[in-house]
Amino acid sequence: MFGLGAKVNPAVCGRCRLVASDLLCDAFGQQKGPLKMAEKLALVGIGKIARDQHIPSIADTPALVLAATASRNPAATVDGVPAYPSLAALLEAAPEITAVSLATPPQARFADAALALAAGKHVMLEKPPGATLSEVHALEGLAAKAGVTLFATWHSREAAAVDAAREWLSDKCLISFHISWKEDVRHWHPGQDWIWEAGGLGVFDPGINALSVMTAILPAPVHLVSADLHFPANRDTPVSARLRFGGPAEVTAEFDWLEKGPPAWNIDIETREGKARLSQGGARFAPEGGEETAGANTEYRRLYTQFAKLIEEGASEVDLAPLRHVADAFMLGRRVQTDPFEW
Repeated sequence: MFGLGAKVNPAVCGRCRLVASDLLCDAFGQQKGPLKMAEKLALVGIGKIARDQHIPSIADTPALVLAATASRNPAATVDGVPAYPSLAALLEAAPEITAVSLATPPQARFADAALALAAGKHVMLEKPPGATLSEVHALEGLAAKAGVTLFATWHSREAAAVDAAREWLSDKCLISFHISWKEDVRHWHPGQDWIWEAGGLGVFDPGINALSVMTAILPAPVHLVSADLHFPANRDTPVSARLRFGGPAEVTAEFDWLEKGPPAWNIDIETREGKARLSQGGARFAPEGGEETAGANTEYRRLYTQFAKLIEEGASEVDLAPLRHVADAFMLGRRVQTDPFEW
């Protein structure tokens, strides 16, 4: 039984997706205040990452409801959700949409993001937020002009142990910080040729996840000083890379897209006070002699919760530090040609 004036935790009606947030209730649990309608969200790009992460995470976010999808592939649909061949067609047919999440390849994302912002929709961007820094800066200006939210996401920052790593490192004297981010492209991106095309980032598609964690947990900023980028003879983007950063400590990174077996997503940290490893893409943090932190993968659920919060607050969040490091690597990197890559 609710007490008089009791507050109700955020809840959602499964039938109409009305959100009850901090509502006052009477002694019988009857809501006395108005309900807030959930944001009607459109998801653009119904590929592997959308099905694996976006769609279930949206379903787990009470403040959002998946109201429409758009994809160039007519077979890429979600049961029970209206589908359209393009975002333009979607916005014309469903003006009630209030927010758009873009899970398309970065090369084609700018036009859709600009279209959504111009239509007064809140926009969430899958990582990387764009193919270039300049286009994301342009989107920031469009969002500010329209008075809507722009959220450039970095899902690996939401991994279960990243916050613990940041807190542990915050009062330490750093000696070295080494990223080893290796996986099998044939497993994680099967047949996705766009990732090998200019603007697709190649091995920096997973590598930027590591850089997003690095920029989130290092207590001081660093800058790239050198890079070796290994390009297959028949591809436009690198298959492996080695990076070295300048700063108060030795900071290096190694990315490899031809790693067989389970992925190795690790960051090894050495400080004067001790060593630690952040592993499993940020899901596990183990300091020497200290308490281990680990947890389940709720990265995208946390992103959508943050998106809803930013919309409610009328705020935007656009941190381009990881993408800037990638851009610097392509500017400074020494190109090394390797064997052709075939699926």
